[in-house]
Amino acid sequence: MEASPRAHTHLVTCRFYRHFCAGLLLRSAAALGQTPALPTTLAGPLEAPPEEAVVRGRGTPPRGAGDVNITVGNLAQVPRSSAGELLRLAPGMFIANGLGEGHADQVFLRGFDARSGQDLEFSVNGVPINEPAHPHGQGYADTHFLIPELVESLRVLEGPFDPRQGDFAVAGSAQYTLRLPARGAHIQYRGGSFNTHRVLALWGPDGESAGTFGGVELASSEGYGQNRSYERATANAQYEGHAGSLTWRVLAMSYAVRYRSAGVIREDDYRAGRIGFYDTYDSTQGSEVSRHLVSADLESTRESSVLRAQAWASLRNFRLRENFTGSLLDVQQPYQSPHAQRGDLIDQAASTVDVGMRASARLRTTWQSRVQSVEFGAYGRHNAVDSTQQRLRATTDVPYLTDYSLGNSVSNLALYLDAELRPLSWLVLRGGLRADLFQYDILDRCAVRGVTVRGAPLDAECLSADRAGYRSPTERRTSGGVAWQPRGAVFVGPWKGVTVALSAGLGARSADPVYLGNDQQLPFSPITALEGGLVFERRVAGLALTARGLYYRTHVGQDLIFNETEGRNTLASGTTRQGALVAARATNAWLDLSAHVTYARATFDDDGNLVPYVPEWVARFDGAVNHPLPWRIRGRAITASAGVGITFVAPRPLPFSERGESIFTVDTQVGARWAYYELGFVAQNLFDAQYAWGQYNFTSDFQSRDYPTLVPARHFTAGPPRQLFMVFTLHFGAAAARHGAPTEPPR
Repeated sequence: MEASPRAHTHLVTCRFYRHFCAGLLLRSAAALGQTPALPTTLAGPLEAPPEEAVVRGRGTPPRGAGDVNITVGNLAQVPRSSAGELLRLAPGMFIANGLGEGHADQVFLRGFDARSGQDLEFSVNGVPINEPAHPHGQGYADTHFLIPELVESLRVLEGPFDPRQGDFAVAGSAQYTLRLPARGAHIQYRGGSFNTHRVLALWGPDGESAGTFGGVELASSEGYGQNRSYERATANAQYEGHAGSLTWRVLAMSYAVRYRSAGVIREDDYRAGRIGFYDTYDSTQGSEVSRHLVSADLESTRESSVLRAQAWASLRNFRLRENFTGSLLDVQQPYQSPHAQRGDLIDQAASTVDVGMRASARLRTTWQSRVQSVEFGAYGRHNAVDSTQQRLRATTDVPYLTDYSLGNSVSNLALYLDAELRPLSWLVLRGGLRADLFQYDILDRCAVRGVTVRGAPLDAECLSADRAGYRSPTERRTSGGVAWQPRGAVFVGPWKGVTVALSAGLGARSADPVYLGNDQQLPFSPITALEGGLVFERRVAGLALTARGLYYRTHVGQDLIFNETEGRNTLASGTTRQGALVAARATNAWLDLSAHVTYARATFDDDGNLVPYVPEWVARFDGAVNHPLPWRIRGRAITASAGVGITFVAPRPLPFSERGESIFTVDTQVGARWAYYELGFVAQNLFDAQYAWGQYNFTSDFQSRDYPTLVPARHFTAGPPRQLFMVFTLHFGAAAARHGAPTEPPR
């Protein structure tokens, strides 16, 4: 079959970009009438060697030894409960979530306790999802609105080395790509432990590209232990169209969840038998969250240029109730009526409108038979956030104190220049300059609180008077500044599959409006990062093998560290992280193996002490097989699959020179598919290890003893026990009809 002009252009271009456009080659192969023999799962086919998979429509060459493009492929067989857990495939990444099924994951990477997203830039199909000015933490990033079966690939770029990376790219960036290569309809039911039920329906219309899909999910569970129930509904849909060199996409997402949270447990109470490992002190803890998002993007791909433009808008509502310290902080003040301890339950709420756009033009030319390119880009985002934090009476929804009530307007505008130069066949230079303007307009609706004013009534909040006399109860603060961020990388090789990569860059994290003063000129934390390593990529004994080893160092000028009294991260001094990692992945048509080990040492600049909560050692192994069995039923083959995921986390440093406990868990799944039917069995935490997901050391009083103590104590959030599930899937459509059917022998 004769190649189309567009397919021919793709093939010519990919001769120069062979390390990052494998997916483009596959689409071009389809245009030539060639069909790659690749395995298919519900999550989609393994379309390319895992490290060479392109983020379709947004493929960019690597920026360092820690820049990994990950195709999920057969590793979809490894049990995972959310799209966030796919990040465990990235070298050095550890994910935890002990605060509720709909709570943003706690992310650990390269010595950073990113909490709920403050140090890792998240995006989905190009749309940023970190939330500036969020009451639960700057950069809050909840990925639970993504249906994990629709995540075909993700790019994890560790470190701020790409001029396209924006706000919160401190430890790096995680870019999700949603696609559904498996055409047809797929209906799945999952049920099991703790009365857990999940119904999933996916649809990929035949004849449309993998970028056109729809998916809906309904899930509920009573949860393990006390006060961990949840109910959620999710819808993800996208249409992708093509006309000549143009590609356009329209993405729509909607999500709502209501979940309960058990909160923390004092370890001494558990050891003394005063409370169970999976119990709770306060059953009013929990959250309600919703998100609605639309995005549209346009891409024009020609032999000498790639033009892109995207715009998005989203509406988010958030409310969370948590208590880390029990009844400790509500001490009697002189301006208050006499009262007993009312409790420390935090009630955080936010309503956010988010609009933004990005556009870029990449121009390519040839010099000395080598492709050179330059890209110009612009980015703009505006968040209007109405946020409050109050304290509630214990076990009630009655507020007694306002910590803050803010109307935040946060704007981020950026311009960047990025170039790729190939002066020699074995030398590649990539990098450029990014400039970010951050601008804040903060309306403090409760500027006067916690002071004694003569003549004011007791217990009054948000006063219209201070010690100098009458004043407005509101106060406006504005601030802004520009962060200049040069970034670059040098690649030498490859020689026999080995490439040497050196990267350096400056980054910035926008400031939390809660702590901003008026006219503060640097409303961001500066970041300096360095990295050097080796990457090995080639086919060995029928396996597509990728291995990497690297050293990194990152300095943050002003960090954010978890504060139990606020239930969020608060300001701290500068910190430095350094460490090393090794990782490898081996893949063929039926086998997929991935492993990584990371060492990280994080210290405060002022005293050299270890940064608390950051694990020094993290190790992860994922493995999956997917292969036809030798038996047939009615002429159709049975395809068996299995997956295992193993996590090890070394004891974490805690405040006051304490150490936490290690974590070791094993998750497994086995399954089989015949024709339209697929059946699987899942065991999460197979050996029923009892472990603490979150580990802390601070002072608290949960009124569990007659005489409270102000001595710091160990606290934990319990990780889930063993959970067993059955998964049944029905596949419909032309692709399902062909699965396992006999094929004609080659002529």
